Amino acid sequence: MRLLHTADWHLGRTLEGRSRLEEQAQFLDELVEIVEREKVDAILMAGDAFDTVNPPAAAEQLFYESMSRLCDGGKRPIIVISGNHDNPERLSAASPLATQHGITLLGLPTTDVQHIYIPSQQEYLRVAALPYPSESRLKEVLSEENDERQIRNSYDLRVKGIFDKMSEQFTPDAVNVAMSHIYVTGGSSTDSERPIEVGGAYTVAATSLPAAAQYVALGHLHRPQDIKRANTIARYSGSPLAYSFSEANYTKSVTIVDAQPGQIAQVSEIPLSSGKPLVRWKAKEGLAKVYNWLDEGRDQTAWIDLEIHVKDALSIEEIHRLRKLHSGFIHIRPVFDAKPEDVERRSTRDVPVEELFKKFYERQTGGGTPDDELVKLFLTLVQDEHTEDV
Repeated sequence: MRLLHTADWHLGRTLEGRSRLEEQAQFLDELVEIVEREKVDAILMAGDAFDTVNPPAAAEQLFYESMSRLCDGGKRPIIVISGNHDNPERLSAASPLATQHGITLLGLPTTDVQHIYIPSQQEYLRVAALPYPSESRLKEVLSEENDERQIRNSYDLRVKGIFDKMSEQFTPDAVNVAMSHIYVTGGSSTDSERPIEVGGAYTVAATSLPAAAQYVALGHLHRPQDIKRANTIARYSGSPLAYSFSEANYTKSVTIVDAQPGQIAQVSEIPLSSGKPLVRWKAKEGLAKVYNWLDEGRDQTAWIDLEIHVKDALSIEEIHRLRKLHSGFIHIRPVFDAKPEDVERRSTRDVPVEELFKKFYERQTGGGTPDDELVKLFLTLVQDEHTEDV
């Protein structure tokens, strides 16, 4: 049978206040096209369907409409688990209706293996699905000691124990896979993943993943990657869109898993084309270089993090003009050219107050120079303060 592994949709997420819902809808349209073209038999969604525990109504509507299209009237089973961003009870609330369409929604951790019939292959799929297993969702304290190493070891043993118990329910006549939303030690993270653990305590060793599973579908890390030290084939599918500039130039994808009972799974990637790219511009030549890039039409459909080298602070008018010329500017960060230190340092008693203010302004702005009006205003305030004291 052919499985599709995806995760970390983060529906409803914004980028510095900019909505990504349209891009997320484009991804889900592309996902529908992929599952139909690739003749996918079942879908594994490994957590963080939503970006917050209280997602906007438009994000929930997009999720359920997409589930309806992806399941193909119940012919293509879907298994969804909650991630650390999801509200587990809210995610699973629609289970009575979803189950009728072959959609399994799992909110809280369980040791029950999902036994799912795949109509297209007339075979069974057994899924050891473990939603995000925090202490609160497990409803237990894993360590009485406030020691990070002890907490980490206890957490790792608890998760391994859950997987071991579920592995006992695997059968040789079915395709046996596992899935979870956890941080596996050694995985490469990005800035867009808000911490899943406190102080690195909630981590799981790669060797604790169930060796009896033919494939382990993981969620949480946004960069697609294999887990090298696992005793089976384990992989993060990554997020479908870049959610921070640390993910600039990452190729986003979904994972295809071809598996048969008792056989080694075959894994491949399908790259995604949906969504706007996140790019970084570094204009070392200053504002003129930025205008040159804009005239060339560079990255017209991208979200842009702009770093621009300048001698003086950008005016509000210049910033507004840049944003008007390209709506994709997210950050506009001036970098002030460093000036060499004076060879001779004079005592501040011998330095005019005007020069002291200019040096202070330069330090505070990273190299900027105050204009004449600002200097005059400062001197006026100093004179007023001196008059009051007298």
